[in-house]
This record gives sequence, C-alpha cells and structure tokens, in this order.
Amino acid sequence: MTHSNKNASSATTSNTSGHLKRTLNSRHLNMIAIGGSIGTGLFVSSGATIAQSGPGGALLSFAIIGLMVYFLMTSLGELAACMPVSGSFATYASRYVDESFGFALGWNYWYSWAVTIAVDLVAVQIIMSYWFPDTPGVIWSALFLGLLFALNVASVRFFGETEFWFALIKVITIIAFIFIGVLMLLGILDGGQDGGAHLWQIGDGPIAGGLPALIGVAMIVGFSFQGTEFVGIAAGETENPGRNIPKAVRQIFWRILLFYVCTIIVIGLLIPYTDPRLLKDGLSDITISPFTLIFEKADMLAAAALMNAVILTSVLSAGNSGMYASSRMLYSLAVERKAPALFAKLTRSGTPVWALLATTVVAGLCLLSFLFSPGKLYLWLLNTSGMLGFIAWLGIAISHYRFRRGYKLQGNSLDKLPYVSKFFPFGPFFAFALCMVVMLGQNYQAFIGDRIDWVGAAATYIGLVLFAVMWYGHKLITRSRIVRYREMDFSVIETRRRQDERKAQSNLDGVALGQQVSA
Repeated sequence: MTHSNKNASSATTSNTSGHLKRTLNSRHLNMIAIGGSIGTGLFVSSGATIAQSGPGGALLSFAIIGLMVYFLMTSLGELAACMPVSGSFATYASRYVDESFGFALGWNYWYSWAVTIAVDLVAVQIIMSYWFPDTPGVIWSALFLGLLFALNVASVRFFGETEFWFALIKVITIIAFIFIGVLMLLGILDGGQDGGAHLWQIGDGPIAGGLPALIGVAMIVGFSFQGTEFVGIAAGETENPGRNIPKAVRQIFWRILLFYVCTIIVIGLLIPYTDPRLLKDGLSDITISPFTLIFEKADMLAAAALMNAVILTSVLSAGNSGMYASSRMLYSLAVERKAPALFAKLTRSGTPVWALLATTVVAGLCLLSFLFSPGKLYLWLLNTSGMLGFIAWLGIAISHYRFRRGYKLQGNSLDKLPYVSKFFPFGPFFAFALCMVVMLGQNYQAFIGDRIDWVGAAATYIGLVLFAVMWYGHKLITRSRIVRYREMDFSVIETRRRQDERKAQSNLDGVALGQQVSA
C-alpha cells in the first residue's frame, strides 16, 4: 500500500470514530434505507416505464435491477459492517482498488447528489404550483432549501427522526395503494371491472419494444432505486453497525419485492399500458400519475391533491437524504485529504457544517429557475446527474470483489466478519456486468445511422467522461497504482472486531452486576 493511502486510512478511522456521533439506531437506519429506495421514480416515472416497455417489460426491468441492487447492498453491507466509515464506498475504493479511483468515486458521488438535491427543489416548484399557481417558484425552492439545511445542521439524530417520518408517509401510501388495488381487482371496490390479466395481452403483448425498450427504461428504473446505498453512508454514525447494518441489508430484498414489484403488477393490471396518459410527465401534471389514476378509479375524492402532498413529501425526503449523504461524502474526502481540510470541521453536535454549506451552494442551482423555466431546468439538471449513480454502484461491486479476494488471499477467516455476503462472487459480477450494459447501452442509437448524433451522445455519456477525467487526472498527479492484494491493510477490521467484543463483554458485565444488586 502506498504511504498516502495508509495515511488516508488512519485518518478516516480516527476522525470517524472520534468525532461523528453514532446516534442513528436501527429504527432510523431501516427507514433511511426505505426512504432512499422510494422516490419520485416510483410515484411519477413508473407510468412512463410501463408505457414504453409494457407491463411485463416494466416488471422484468424492476425485478432485474432490483435483484442487482440487492446484490450490491449485500456487498456494501459486508464492507460497511466491518468498516463503518462515513465515506463508505469511496473509502473502500481507495483502500482496495486504487486511491485515484476512490478520489473520483467520492467527488462523483458528492456532485451527483448535490445536483440531485437541486433537481428535487426544482420539482418542488412544479408541485407547489398545483396549490399556488401565482407564486414565483424560486421562492419555494429557496424556502425548502433553507428547510433542508436546517434539518441537517441540527444533529444527525434530528435528521434521522425527520427522515423516519418522511419515509413512513411513503410506506403507508404504497401499502394503501397496493391494498386498494387488490380490492379493486377482487371486485370489492369499484374501478377494477375493466382490469385483469387480459391487459397484458393488448398491443404488442406484455413486453413492448423488446430488448431495446428494456435497456432504454433500465436507467429510469435504476434512478428509482438510487439511494439504497445510503445505508453505507450512514454507517459512520450508526449505533452498533456490526448488528444494525446487516439487519437493514437483509430487509432490502423484501422492500424491493413489496414496494416496487407489487406496485408495477397492480398498475399493469388496472391501467392499459397503451393509455396515452401514462406517457405524460406525471410531475408537471399530477392528475395523471398512475397512483392518482388508480385512486380516482376507486372513486376516491381529492386523489390528485392527496398524491401531490405525498409526492411533495417524497421529494423532500429525497432532498433531505441527499443533503445528508453528499455532505458526509465531502467530509470523508476532506478527512482523507482528497478535499480541502475545511470540509472536515464539525460542530459540537457532530455535523460537518462546512461540507453541508458547500452542498447547499451547489443545490442552489435550483434558483436558476428565475432565468429558465422550471421544466427545462429540471430536465437539464436531471441529465447532468443521470448516469453518476450507476458509476457509484459500479464502484461498490469492484471494491467488494477486490476486498474479498484480498481478505481471503491473506489467510483471513470469513468468520471474523460481522456480515458475509452469500452471493460472492456472482453478486458483484452480475452487478458489474449489468451496470456496464445499462450505462453503455443507454443511447446506442446515437451511433447508428449515416451520421453520429454527437450532441445526444455527449448529453448521455458526459458523466462517464467527467469520472474518467477525475480518475486519471488524479492518477497523473499522485502517481497512484492499483492496490495489490498482498498489500491490502485489514488491521482496522481486526481492531474494530476487538472493540465490539470488549463492548459486548462490558454490557454483559453490566447486566450481571445489575442482577446481583437486584438480588
């Protein structure tokens, strides 16, 4: 291992354990995982996904990407449980892949989520115009940007509480949606008379458009899942990470099955995928969100207003989590000397306030809506951050594969790890291959025909270019190299394991002493 990489590793360990407050408990972590994996992609974009690829195609896309996400979370869970740091996969990439790879991955993740917050705040303008059409949208973005900053600057526990309630609203809405949809299909509620399996046979059948359509909607589906990796980011501030992180990871599979797969099945059985309303922008016109359409079919009054409020909550939840994750990533980069030291400074409550301010400044791009229309700005910011989430997932798969290979090659026993992914090596291989297919195949049409569509290709692949520039630019300056398996340093894992054993023994001694006093 290079000298700089060793320094970065020790700095991460000391700063994370010495300053960040481990006040997020199991309840917070579970809801952060839920909140991160349910966003506007499910409430808004699911209709367009079904319309473009058919109900069977949408279900297949959500199932395949969901399986990939589950494999990724088991990989991240193995890394985060034994080495809970705020920088998460960027730190793991530096330790087990290449220092420059970790540098690029960390800055990529911070920038992508800072811009995504701006996307969410522009969406707030569009949502609030439903109730206040005459109020300038920039006012709403400024107010909610201040609110998100306030929720995050107080303390990590306060953030955890607000995210818990944000996520709970989304969970209740989806469960109610699935329950009502099932009652409609069974004929207990009105509105399901025209629904059923026959809707999957109309038009081109259950999978419309074939493989090109599946690849085309995969990025939209992947964007819906982005945020599940927040479990790894929150590891540095989680109580008993060796127990709580594996617990959260194990539940992700069932969340994906319930919240995504069941939702797509219900929509596909109740609304024909050829319905032209599904192709419209459900964000700018909430009345044609698939959730709204089905609630209205069930004769629920004020369904549009209800879903507008839920989607507002969902957007705020995504912005709240994004503010947390991006500020912690920037803090970790500063601790590892990959960003200015200013961003490593913490308040007494353990909040990286300068990293939070920097994230807020970038998120302030949402205020550009006074120069451009909210719809155009929304699409511009969304395209800017579109592919960067898949790059982060790619980094998780590579880091876990190399970590496990190096750990075993040095003769270490998997029994010493608090959580072990059962899907190695298939899990990271599958995730890596699928991420590459989705990223490279997103706009392959730009290269087909008499002339190459360079503008379209640039808009799609600019994220990959920026990542490569950061990676190799840092490599040229620092002359870093790939970390060899034999040089990987796993001492921090053993140190962590011994600390957990001492803490557990101390708790047992405390219980025994309490029983003696009571006797």
